Amino acid sequence: MNTNAVAKLLGVSPSTIQRWVKHANLTMNRNELGHYVFNEDDIEVMKKIQEQINNGVLLQDIAAAAKKTRQATIKKETRQPDYGSLVTKIKELEMKLDRKADEHVSYQLLQHRREIEELHNKIEVLTEKIELLEGKTAKEEHNPEEMVAATAEENKIFKRLKKKNFISSLFGF
Repeated sequence: MNTNAVAKLLGVSPSTIQRWVKHANLTMNRNELGHYVFNEDDIEVMKKIQEQINNGVLLQDIAAAAKKTRQATIKKETRQPDYGSLVTKIKELEMKLDRKADEHVSYQLLQHRREIEELHNKIEVLTEKIELLEGKTAKEEHNPEEMVAATAEENKIFKRLKKKNFISSLFGF
């Protein structure tokens, strides 16, 4: 029986039963959780203690009616975890992690390669424009009269566009 059952049988509280066991220095069996387990002999001892207390004997003066040797409880055998399967799972996770890291690095390399190619194309375009501008400057040095005429022509076109933009902004067309 457990402490609660013995307490109900004797008509006292469970804490009273626990107090009697401690003060009378009784050696009790315990279960896996450390709770008292009472057999028939233990219940008889508790009844004698209750009888002595009812007759006016102090709890401190009560000696154990029957000294018992303490019996150890046998713990259930705990299963050892399977370390082999854990190691296998860890290795699988490491392999997946390595594969994912490789995929990520490959993706980044391809992205960097594409960016480098785009920059290379822009450099080629800029080189062509520079060469074209250098060619124009070389022409201007040879024909300054044509250059002045071309600049005057460009100024006229620019002024017309400016007037047109101004008028269209005023009238909204």
